[in-house]
Amino acid sequence: MHGPDAIHKPIGFLVDPLKRFMLIEAADGGILLLAALAALGIANSPLGASYIAFWQKDLGFVVGNTTVRMPLQLWINDGLMAVFFFVVGLEVKREFVTGELREFKHAVLPLAGAIGGMAVPAGIYLFQQWGTVGQHGWGIPMATDIAFVVGCMAILGSRIPNGLRIMLLSLAIADDIGAVLVIAIGYTAHIHLSALGFSVLGIGLFILLLKIGVRNNLVYLLVGFGIWVGFHESGVHATVAGVIVGLLTPTRRIVKRARLNFIIQRTLSFMQGDHWENPAERYARLRQMERYARDTLSPLERLETELHPWVGFMIMPLFALANAGVIIQTADIAMPVATATMLSLLLGKPIGIFCFSWLAVKARWAQLPEGVTWKLLLGGGMLGGIGFTMAIFIAGLALEGDLLNHAKIGIMIGSLLSAVFGMMLILLAGRQQKGAAPENNVS
Repeated sequence: MHGPDAIHKPIGFLVDPLKRFMLIEAADGGILLLAALAALGIANSPLGASYIAFWQKDLGFVVGNTTVRMPLQLWINDGLMAVFFFVVGLEVKREFVTGELREFKHAVLPLAGAIGGMAVPAGIYLFQQWGTVGQHGWGIPMATDIAFVVGCMAILGSRIPNGLRIMLLSLAIADDIGAVLVIAIGYTAHIHLSALGFSVLGIGLFILLLKIGVRNNLVYLLVGFGIWVGFHESGVHATVAGVIVGLLTPTRRIVKRARLNFIIQRTLSFMQGDHWENPAERYARLRQMERYARDTLSPLERLETELHPWVGFMIMPLFALANAGVIIQTADIAMPVATATMLSLLLGKPIGIFCFSWLAVKARWAQLPEGVTWKLLLGGGMLGGIGFTMAIFIAGLALEGDLLNHAKIGIMIGSLLSAVFGMMLILLAGRQQKGAAPENNVS
């Protein structure tokens, strides 16, 4: 039986952070899919030309002598997606501080898989596109879309081992790090040092504010915006600012649980006393309890929990609506960039993840998680070929015009086939595992 107040408690208090993360990711994977299908449907309808033109409308603002003006699509890709990358930075830091990546022996396998899952697809793409105008898209198949992967795992339910779930989540977060490095290094043509210096000063100010204990969110928001503007004008992609600020966000709780308990008990005693009717004192006591309750959560924990639904249910679907609207013609599917992208995701990801994981286990640096066989890992590697959001994002940096459209078509087909074949292989491996002896994890 649940108590009378149970219905008022949000789900975050009923499940652990990993379960909450997966619940949100599974749900926003469905929303993201609907947004992508809607964009595709409208783009290939009589409204297609107007729909695509809508996202190219110019918007801008002026800060001092600097004018920032971009199409609406770029405001989403460079602006709103900075919040997405901020949450990525938070997730990366959480994994290294409290998650699977905090201990080397647990981190080796997902890190090895992530390295293979980035290097092999990029190599396959370059092998097919070397010396052509499309070779600059080598970074497109390197990242995994965590929302769609978690959505697939939600469909599989208990048929996918928990150890494989955790490994795939850790692997996706690890290759997010690689994708950010690819964006910052591989797709930065010219650097304006003065603007970059402005960003560095902003980062220094951000760190100083943390050191002296400033706790006003508006101050950090303004400094973070300044860092974003500096990166945007420097030539380094502006979304990198979001990752850096996310990595700088503290993981330490300001108020210990015992102190919060003391404040709550003191407030309860006050509520039962004669001074409760005094508005000023009542306000002061309740505000104090509110501040202490807030500071019992670390800034990272609080921001990730609060922003994750906004990113999953608003920013990523908007990104899909603005970027997935591709006019598809049958001939485009066979174009070189489309086939290179598709094969890099469909074949490169599982080959890279499987082979590098196998090498890590054979070298006795790591072992397979409990309940995970090599066939299951291969199926998980195929799910790693779902590269929708980050792949489209990098494609927009690397290519343009028809080549960009061909890359998007390859991303969508490769991601779809990776999802279907990955789930089928996991189901098949799970059925074969029943009644059979578990495989030796280190042989």
